[in-house]
Amino acid sequence: MKWNEALKDFKNYLKIERNLSINTIESYLFDVKKLIIFLKKNNIKENPIDLKTNILKEFIYNISKKIKSPTQARIISGIRRFYDYLILEGLIENNPMENIESPKIGVNLPTTLTIEEIDEIISNIKLSSKTGLRNVAIIELLYSCGLRVSELINLKISDLFFKESLIKVTGKGNKERFVPISMQSQVYINNYIEEIRSIHKIKKGFEDTLFLNERGTILSRVMIFIILKQLKNKSNINKKIGPHTLRHSFATHLIENGADLITIQKMMGHESITTTERYLHVNKKHLIDSMIKFHPRTKK
Repeated sequence: MKWNEALKDFKNYLKIERNLSINTIESYLFDVKKLIIFLKKNNIKENPIDLKTNILKEFIYNISKKIKSPTQARIISGIRRFYDYLILEGLIENNPMENIESPKIGVNLPTTLTIEEIDEIISNIKLSSKTGLRNVAIIELLYSCGLRVSELINLKISDLFFKESLIKVTGKGNKERFVPISMQSQVYINNYIEEIRSIHKIKKGFEDTLFLNERGTILSRVMIFIILKQLKNKSNINKKIGPHTLRHSFATHLIENGADLITIQKMMGHESITTTERYLHVNKKHLIDSMIKFHPRTKK
């Protein structure tokens, strides 16, 4: 089996059988391609099935001198997943990555914004501008519903169920979930739809897309980053933030106000509760307050 053939089959497996998102699939393929580049550069001609652990260790040692531990760990995980696939297909019996350990990396706690900082960002949006009402709705939706950027830009008008105070969100792997939406967010979105979008010239194929760019098509992920960066600078916020910061803030503020992890997991579309649990570490004061409030030994 040649590498290109194996890579193509692996991609189909991730897409059809695992139903992973395009971004996740590309990430896995990128990891395997890194290995292929290393093999070509060093004139190593073993195919995927015959590649031995010692060569893989040499590859890992090589990249460890050039990249940081988190990226190194991700590449190791991606290649390990590739060989798990070859085992599943019955092409090999053992995973040559099995005894290769990932580097130890610390847990990076997500950056969050205070409610005051979020209000400051929104207050710096000029509602009289052509994109003002749209941008207010975007920021409010990212924060109030905890959406990923990809989920936001792909949101449809037909996904809005305002009578039930819900929106339908299509997340990773095309998995759908319903997320509650506040009355305030509904007002912002309705204002944008009625006053701006209704007079927008929309290109064919994007009639149902909620947020449009000036050309009448879907907004890009990059554009959302640019919008938030400009607003951050206007607000004099000295934090490194992006659209995901609003999602982190959504989860953190829910926990601070007493929401349970299972509920937050469902709203955020996390496959594993472990991903949601990291928000418990963001605000230590909340943990201390919970201990004092609920543990019997702290009661007088």
